[in-house]
Amino acid sequence: MQGHSDEGAASAEEDGGSEGHLGASPLIVSLPHVGTELPDDLGVHLTPIALKRVDTDWYVDRLYEFARDQGASWLQARYSRYLIDLNRPPNDESLYPGQTTSGLCPTLSFSGQALYGGAQPAQDEIRRRRERYWVPYHAALGRLIEATRTQFGFAVLLDAHSIRSELPRLFAGRLPDVNIGTHDGRSCDPALTARVTAVLEQQRSFTNVLNGRFKGGYITRTYGKPSSGVHALQLELAQSAYMDEVTPGTYDMTRARPLQLLLRQVIAAILAFTPPGCSH
Repeated sequence: MQGHSDEGAASAEEDGGSEGHLGASPLIVSLPHVGTELPDDLGVHLTPIALKRVDTDWYVDRLYEFARDQGASWLQARYSRYLIDLNRPPNDESLYPGQTTSGLCPTLSFSGQALYGGAQPAQDEIRRRRERYWVPYHAALGRLIEATRTQFGFAVLLDAHSIRSELPRLFAGRLPDVNIGTHDGRSCDPALTARVTAVLEQQRSFTNVLNGRFKGGYITRTYGKPSSGVHALQLELAQSAYMDEVTPGTYDMTRARPLQLLLRQVIAAILAFTPPGCSH
Protein backbone atom coordinates (compact mmCIF):
# COMPACT_ATOMS: atom_id res chain seq x y z
CA MET A 1 0.00 0.00 0.00
CA GLN A 2 1.32 3.41 -0.90
CA GLY A 3 0.82 6.44 1.31
CA HIS A 4 -0.95 9.56 0.11
CA SER A 5 0.84 12.90 0.08
CA ASP A 6 -1.43 15.70 1.28
CA GLU A 7 -0.93 19.27 2.43
CA GLY A 8 0.89 19.36 5.74
CA ALA A 9 3.07 16.30 5.10
CA ALA A 10 6.31 16.11 3.21
CA SER A 11 6.68 14.27 -0.08
CA ALA A 12 8.66 11.05 -0.29
CA GLU A 13 11.60 12.94 -1.76
CA GLU A 14 11.56 15.59 0.95
CA ASP A 15 11.32 13.23 3.91
CA GLY A 16 14.11 10.82 3.01
CA GLY A 17 12.09 8.04 1.43
CA SER A 18 8.92 7.96 3.50
CA GLU A 19 5.34 8.60 2.48
CA GLY A 20 2.62 10.18 4.55
CA HIS A 21 -0.41 12.37 4.83
CA LEU A 22 -2.15 14.58 7.36
CA GLY A 23 -5.47 13.11 8.43
CA ALA A 24 -8.57 14.43 10.12
CA SER A 25 -8.32 12.94 13.61
CA PRO A 26 -5.96 13.16 16.59
CA LEU A 27 -4.43 9.79 15.67
CA ILE A 28 -1.08 9.47 13.86
CA VAL A 29 0.13 6.04 12.71
CA SER A 30 3.90 5.70 12.26
CA LEU A 31 5.30 2.69 10.39
CA PRO A 32 9.11 3.01 10.43
CA HIS A 33 9.95 -0.61 9.60
CA VAL A 34 7.62 -1.61 6.74
CA GLY A 35 9.99 -0.42 4.01
CA THR A 36 11.80 -2.93 1.79
CA GLU A 37 13.66 -0.71 -0.68
CA LEU A 38 17.47 -0.56 -0.70
CA PRO A 39 19.70 1.81 -2.66
CA ASP A 40 21.45 0.04 -5.55
CA ASP A 41 24.90 0.94 -4.25
CA LEU A 42 24.15 -0.72 -0.91
CA GLY A 43 22.71 -3.95 -2.26
CA VAL A 44 25.99 -5.10 -3.78
CA HIS A 45 27.59 -5.15 -0.30
CA LEU A 46 24.85 -7.15 1.43
CA THR A 47 24.63 -10.87 2.09
CA PRO A 48 21.84 -13.04 0.62
CA ILE A 49 20.03 -13.07 3.96
CA ALA A 50 20.09 -9.28 4.06
CA LEU A 51 18.67 -9.06 0.56
CA LYS A 52 15.67 -11.07 1.78
CA ARG A 53 14.90 -8.27 4.27
CA VAL A 54 14.02 -10.94 6.82
CA ASP A 55 13.45 -8.48 9.67
CA THR A 56 10.90 -6.30 7.87
CA ASP A 57 7.65 -5.48 9.68
CA TRP A 58 5.80 -7.42 7.02
CA TYR A 59 2.32 -6.17 6.02
CA VAL A 60 1.82 -3.93 9.03
CA ASP A 61 0.72 -1.18 6.63
CA ARG A 62 -1.89 -3.55 5.26
CA LEU A 63 -3.15 -4.48 8.71
CA TYR A 64 -3.72 -0.83 9.61
CA GLU A 65 -4.87 0.50 6.24
CA PHE A 66 -8.43 0.91 7.56
CA ALA A 67 -7.16 3.55 10.03
CA ARG A 68 -6.51 6.03 7.23
CA ASP A 69 -10.15 5.75 6.17
CA GLN A 70 -11.05 6.65 9.74
CA GLY A 71 -9.03 9.88 9.59
CA ALA A 72 -5.64 8.82 10.94
CA SER A 73 -2.54 10.66 9.81
CA TRP A 74 0.08 8.35 8.34
CA LEU A 75 3.85 8.18 7.98
CA GLN A 76 5.37 5.12 6.32
CA ALA A 77 9.00 4.31 5.52
CA ARG A 78 9.90 3.04 2.07
CA TYR A 79 13.46 1.95 2.79
CA SER A 80 14.51 -1.13 4.72
CA ARG A 81 15.64 -0.91 8.33
CA TYR A 82 18.86 -2.53 7.11
CA LEU A 83 19.73 0.84 5.56
CA ILE A 84 19.01 2.69 8.80
CA ASP A 85 16.69 2.04 11.71
CA LEU A 86 14.30 4.96 12.14
CA ASN A 87 13.26 3.76 15.59
CA ARG A 88 16.74 3.95 17.13
CA PRO A 89 18.46 6.96 18.76
CA PRO A 90 20.61 8.99 16.36
CA ASN A 91 23.66 8.36 18.59
CA ASP A 92 22.97 4.59 18.53
CA GLU A 93 22.55 4.43 22.32
CA SER A 94 20.96 1.17 23.44
CA LEU A 95 17.28 1.38 24.37
CA TYR A 96 17.53 -1.80 26.42
CA PRO A 97 20.88 -1.75 28.26
CA GLY A 98 22.15 -5.23 28.98
CA GLN A 99 19.94 -6.87 26.35
CA THR A 100 20.73 -7.78 22.77
CA THR A 101 19.28 -5.25 20.34
CA SER A 102 19.87 -4.03 16.79
CA GLY A 103 21.67 -0.79 16.05
CA LEU A 104 21.09 2.36 14.06
CA CYS A 105 22.73 0.83 10.97
CA PRO A 106 22.44 -2.90 11.68
CA THR A 107 25.24 -5.28 10.77
CA LEU A 108 23.52 -8.44 12.03
CA SER A 109 20.02 -9.79 11.49
CA PHE A 110 17.78 -10.44 14.48
CA SER A 111 18.98 -14.05 14.32
CA GLY A 112 22.63 -12.96 14.40
CA GLN A 113 23.44 -13.53 10.74
CA ALA A 114 25.84 -11.13 9.00
CA LEU A 115 24.19 -8.51 6.79
CA TYR A 116 27.40 -7.39 5.07
CA GLY A 117 29.62 -9.59 2.97
CA GLY A 118 32.64 -7.34 3.50
CA ALA A 119 33.34 -4.07 5.25
CA GLN A 120 30.63 -2.67 7.49
CA PRO A 121 29.49 0.95 7.14
CA ALA A 122 32.06 3.44 8.42
CA GLN A 123 31.15 6.39 10.62
CA ASP A 124 30.99 8.82 7.71
CA GLU A 125 28.56 6.52 5.90
CA ILE A 126 26.43 6.20 9.03
CA ARG A 127 26.32 9.99 9.31
CA ARG A 128 25.30 10.25 5.65
CA ARG A 129 22.44 7.79 6.12
CA ARG A 130 21.34 9.56 9.29
CA GLU A 131 21.12 12.91 7.51
CA ARG A 132 19.58 11.52 4.33
CA TYR A 133 16.95 9.22 5.84
CA TRP A 134 16.68 9.38 9.65
CA VAL A 135 16.53 13.15 10.11
CA PRO A 136 13.87 13.76 7.40
CA TYR A 137 11.60 11.00 8.71
CA HIS A 138 11.62 12.48 12.18
CA ALA A 139 11.16 15.98 10.81
CA ALA A 140 8.09 14.78 8.91
CA LEU A 141 6.76 13.05 12.02
CA GLY A 142 7.31 16.20 14.04
CA ARG A 143 5.32 18.21 11.52
CA LEU A 144 2.42 15.77 11.68
CA ILE A 145 2.44 15.86 15.46
CA GLU A 146 2.51 19.65 15.61
CA ALA A 147 -0.25 20.05 12.99
CA THR A 148 -2.41 17.49 14.82
CA ARG A 149 -1.86 19.05 18.23
CA THR A 150 -2.65 22.49 16.82
CA GLN A 151 -5.92 21.28 15.34
CA PHE A 152 -7.17 19.07 18.16
CA GLY A 153 -5.30 20.23 21.24
CA PHE A 154 -3.53 16.88 21.55
CA ALA A 155 -2.16 14.04 19.42
CA VAL A 156 -2.02 10.27 19.82
CA LEU A 157 0.93 8.59 18.13
CA LEU A 158 0.67 4.86 17.44
CA ASP A 159 4.03 3.39 16.43
CA ALA A 160 3.11 0.19 14.60
CA HIS A 161 5.47 -2.79 14.41
CA SER A 162 5.72 -6.55 14.05
CA ILE A 163 8.39 -9.19 14.61
CA ARG A 164 8.79 -12.95 14.38
CA SER A 165 7.26 -14.66 17.37
CA GLU A 166 10.40 -16.64 18.26
CA LEU A 167 13.85 -15.05 18.22
CA PRO A 168 16.03 -16.63 20.93
CA ARG A 169 18.80 -14.08 20.38
CA LEU A 170 16.43 -11.24 21.37
CA PHE A 171 13.99 -12.82 23.81
CA ALA A 172 13.24 -16.14 25.48
CA GLY A 173 10.27 -18.29 24.55
CA ARG A 174 7.40 -17.20 22.36
CA LEU A 175 6.34 -13.57 22.18
CA PRO A 176 2.72 -12.68 23.04
CA ASP A 177 0.59 -11.84 20.01
CA VAL A 178 0.06 -8.19 20.96
CA ASN A 179 2.71 -6.21 22.84
CA ILE A 180 1.81 -2.72 24.06
CA GLY A 181 4.65 -0.40 25.03
CA THR A 182 4.22 2.89 26.87
CA HIS A 183 7.75 3.35 28.25
CA ASP A 184 6.49 1.94 31.54
CA GLY A 185 3.63 4.42 31.63
CA ARG A 186 5.62 7.52 30.77
CA SER A 187 4.66 8.04 27.12
CA CYS A 188 0.86 8.33 27.36
CA ASP A 189 -1.95 9.10 29.77
CA PRO A 190 -3.04 6.13 31.95
CA ALA A 191 -6.60 6.58 30.70
CA LEU A 192 -5.49 5.86 27.14
CA THR A 193 -3.56 2.78 28.24
CA ALA A 194 -6.62 1.59 30.14
CA ARG A 195 -8.82 1.93 27.05
CA VAL A 196 -6.44 -0.12 24.93
CA THR A 197 -5.80 -2.83 27.50
CA ALA A 198 -9.54 -3.14 28.18
CA VAL A 199 -10.09 -4.07 24.53
CA LEU A 200 -7.36 -6.69 24.72
CA GLU A 201 -8.61 -8.14 27.99
CA GLN A 202 -12.12 -8.58 26.63
CA GLN A 203 -11.02 -11.12 24.01
CA ARG A 204 -9.38 -14.54 24.23
CA SER A 205 -8.10 -15.09 20.70
CA PHE A 206 -4.78 -13.24 21.08
CA THR A 207 -2.34 -13.18 23.96
CA ASN A 208 -1.15 -9.74 25.05
CA VAL A 209 1.16 -7.94 27.44
CA LEU A 210 1.76 -4.36 28.57
CA ASN A 211 5.38 -3.15 28.78
CA GLY A 212 6.87 -6.62 28.46
CA ARG A 213 9.91 -7.24 26.26
CA PHE A 214 8.94 -4.26 24.09
CA LYS A 215 8.32 -1.10 26.09
CA GLY A 216 8.47 1.30 23.15
CA GLY A 217 11.39 2.32 20.97
CA TYR A 218 12.94 5.69 20.28
CA ILE A 219 9.81 7.08 18.63
CA THR A 220 7.51 6.21 21.52
CA ARG A 221 9.95 7.37 24.17
CA THR A 222 10.92 10.61 22.43
CA TYR A 223 7.58 11.93 21.23
CA GLY A 224 5.33 10.61 23.98
CA LYS A 225 5.03 13.60 26.31
CA PRO A 226 1.57 13.61 27.91
CA SER A 227 2.27 16.89 29.71
CA SER A 228 2.75 18.49 26.26
CA GLY A 229 -0.35 16.91 24.77
CA VAL A 230 1.34 14.08 22.86
CA HIS A 231 0.44 10.52 23.85
CA ALA A 232 2.48 7.73 22.27
CA LEU A 233 2.30 3.98 22.42
CA GLN A 234 4.01 1.21 20.50
CA LEU A 235 2.08 -1.81 19.30
CA GLU A 236 4.35 -4.74 18.45
CA LEU A 237 2.61 -7.70 16.83
CA ALA A 238 3.91 -11.25 16.70
CA GLN A 239 3.93 -12.12 13.00
CA SER A 240 2.61 -15.61 13.71
CA ALA A 241 -0.69 -13.94 14.62
CA TYR A 242 -1.37 -12.89 11.03
CA MET A 243 1.04 -14.50 8.55
CA ASP A 244 3.25 -17.45 7.75
CA GLU A 245 6.55 -16.50 9.35
CA VAL A 246 8.46 -19.02 7.25
CA THR A 247 7.23 -17.51 3.98
CA PRO A 248 7.00 -13.75 4.60
CA GLY A 249 6.20 -13.01 0.96
CA THR A 250 2.66 -14.32 1.41
CA TYR A 251 -0.06 -12.37 3.22
CA ASP A 252 -2.51 -14.78 4.87
CA MET A 253 -5.87 -13.00 4.70
CA THR A 254 -7.65 -15.77 6.59
CA ARG A 255 -5.18 -15.63 9.46
CA ALA A 256 -4.95 -11.84 9.43
CA ARG A 257 -8.68 -11.07 9.45
CA PRO A 258 -9.33 -11.79 13.17
CA LEU A 259 -6.31 -9.73 14.18
CA GLN A 260 -7.35 -6.85 11.98
CA LEU A 261 -10.79 -6.92 13.59
CA LEU A 262 -9.09 -6.62 16.99
CA LEU A 263 -6.95 -3.75 15.71
CA ARG A 264 -10.12 -1.99 14.57
CA GLN A 265 -11.38 -2.16 18.14
CA VAL A 266 -8.07 -0.86 19.45
CA ILE A 267 -8.14 2.07 17.01
CA ALA A 268 -11.75 2.80 17.94
CA ALA A 269 -10.75 2.94 21.60
CA ILE A 270 -7.91 5.31 20.78
CA LEU A 271 -10.15 7.58 18.73
CA ALA A 272 -12.62 7.73 21.62
CA PHE A 273 -9.92 9.05 23.95
CA THR A 274 -9.75 12.67 25.02
CA PRO A 275 -7.11 13.71 27.56
CA PRO A 276 -8.41 15.02 30.88
CA GLY A 277 -8.91 18.75 30.71
CA CYS A 278 -8.80 18.93 26.91
CA SER A 279 -11.66 21.01 25.53
CA HIS A 280 -11.40 19.69 21.95
